[in-house]
Amino acid sequence: MPQGLSRSQELIASMRLFTGLVLAVCAAGLVFWGITTPDRTPPDFAGTSAGDVEAGALVFAAGGCASCHKAPDASAENKLVLAGGHAFPSDFGTFYAPNISPDPQAGIGQWTQDEFAVALTKGVSPEGAHYYPAFPYAAYSKMTAQDVVDLFAYMKTLPTAQTPSRDHDVGFPFSIRRTLGVWKHLFVSDDYHITGTLSPEVERGRYLTEALAHCTECHTERNALGGLNTGRWLAGAPNPSGKGRIPNITPSDLDWSEADLIAYFTSGFTPDYDSAGGEMAEVIENLALLPAEDRAALAAYLQAVPAIP
Repeated sequence: MPQGLSRSQELIASMRLFTGLVLAVCAAGLVFWGITTPDRTPPDFAGTSAGDVEAGALVFAAGGCASCHKAPDASAENKLVLAGGHAFPSDFGTFYAPNISPDPQAGIGQWTQDEFAVALTKGVSPEGAHYYPAFPYAAYSKMTAQDVVDLFAYMKTLPTAQTPSRDHDVGFPFSIRRTLGVWKHLFVSDDYHITGTLSPEVERGRYLTEALAHCTECHTERNALGGLNTGRWLAGAPNPSGKGRIPNITPSDLDWSEADLIAYFTSGFTPDYDSAGGEMAEVIENLALLPAEDRAALAAYLQAVPAIP
């Protein structure tokens, strides 16, 4: 304390300092609480028609829902039984796909359309907890309301599964789900990465790549916090499994023609007569179910993105 202050003045100064620190901590706590509070506001469905099951089947295929949520040992005929259990290793722990079948106890059979939409586009459970971003809601946040409604209608028609969802294997501090609110604040946006004047075909390809089919979630590397490194958009990334690398699909490395890309998305065959393998084989299986115009739109988008070596 400065010389000359009385004992009472020193006490008053100390109390003011303490009060200031307490107020600062409380203010920081309120800011943290506000940022990390899960957003449970449903999307605006104004003008959206009732769910179309056939259209929802195409949304389901484009999103690759079965690829992640079918049981790990499911055979082809059981791929629509979304019992979950598939493991997704990462630097933060191992995540397990949950049961999202229409089963009322083990799955999502009791969810409302609004709860489904909030989970899909905001990464928040019906109970109000943040989902981990192994669930690609950062991409799905850009989905149209109609696609959400159609997907919900289709998923209600799928077989039920009574397999309980498995808990994630995530240690402290990543086990504190509340902190995911900060992660969302930093890395989740419903803005598109590729902007500017685009043709309708490229716009559709952008929607498929950046939102519905979430290609960016695998083909873009991540930073130390697990957010996408947008400066390396679609330029490839380490495989979370530790085996190999997910390829660069910008024009720098992927120099195929538009026709080559469309053929690959349809059949899985490359211009060199190789074929898609691993998880990409399932992606191709899903893309082949989409209208030909969608595969052409994907190809147009990939040829329009900046080349990144």
